[in-house]
Amino acid sequence: MKPVGRLEPAVILAVMGRELANFRTFWKSTVFTSTFEPVVYLLAFGLGLGSTLVADVDGIDYVQFVGTGLVATAVVFSSALPAMFGTFVKERFQRTYDAILAAPVDVEELVTAEMIWIALKSAAFGCFPLIVTMLFGLDPKPTMLLVPVFSFVTALAFGAFGITMAGLVTKIDQFNYVTTLVITPLFLVAGTFFPIDQLPHGFQIAAQFNPLYQLVELVRGACFGLDPIDLLRFTGLLALALVMWRVAIRRMTRRLVI
Repeated sequence: MKPVGRLEPAVILAVMGRELANFRTFWKSTVFTSTFEPVVYLLAFGLGLGSTLVADVDGIDYVQFVGTGLVATAVVFSSALPAMFGTFVKERFQRTYDAILAAPVDVEELVTAEMIWIALKSAAFGCFPLIVTMLFGLDPKPTMLLVPVFSFVTALAFGAFGITMAGLVTKIDQFNYVTTLVITPLFLVAGTFFPIDQLPHGFQIAAQFNPLYQLVELVRGACFGLDPIDLLRFTGLLALALVMWRVAIRRMTRRLVI
C-alpha cells in the first residue's frame, strides 16, 4: 500500500473542493465588488486628483500609477480579512473545522488548503484592477502574466497571517485592532497612491519591510519594466509566505487540537 504522506494532495483538494462549493453560492457579489471597487478608486484618485493636481509620477501617468498599485489593495483585502473572519467563524461558530478534522485530515493539511484557496481567489481578484486600468490607457505587456504569480505568493502570506490572528483572538471584535494597527498602515504606506520616496527617511526604511510595498513594486515592474532587484523582492515575499505558513499551522494546532 502507498504510505500516507505528510501533506496528501487528495486531502488538500477535498478541503478546497468544499470551499469551492460554498463559494459558488455567493461568487456573483464577490466578483462585482472586486470589479467595481477599482473603477471607483480610479475615478476618485486617478481622474479626480490626477486631472487637477498630479499629472504623472516618475514619468507614469497618475491613473496608471494608482491602478497598478490597487493590485496590492485587492490582494490584501481579499486574503487577510476573509482569512481572519472566515477562519474564526468556521472554527468558533459553525464548528466546520471540528467536522473536517473528524475525517482523515490533520491541521497542517487544513491550513494549507485554506491558504491555497484564499491565495487563488486573491490572485484572480488582484488582476481586476489591472484589467480596469487597461481601459484607462495601460498598455498590456507579456510580463503582466507574472502579476497573478506575485499576487498568489503575497496572498499566501496574508492568508496565513489572517489564519494566525483567528487562532489568537478570543472575540471577533478584536479583529478591529488587527485591521487598524496592521492592515491599514500597511495599506497606506504601500506606495499605492503616492511614491514612498516623498515620505520622511524613517518611513522609507520601514516601507522596505512592507510586503504590500514589495508587491506594488513588482506589479509596476511587470507593467513598466522589471529590475534585477525585483527577484530579491519576490524571494522575500516567498520566504515570508513560508514562515507565516508554519506559524499559522502552529497557532491553529494549539487552537484546534491542544
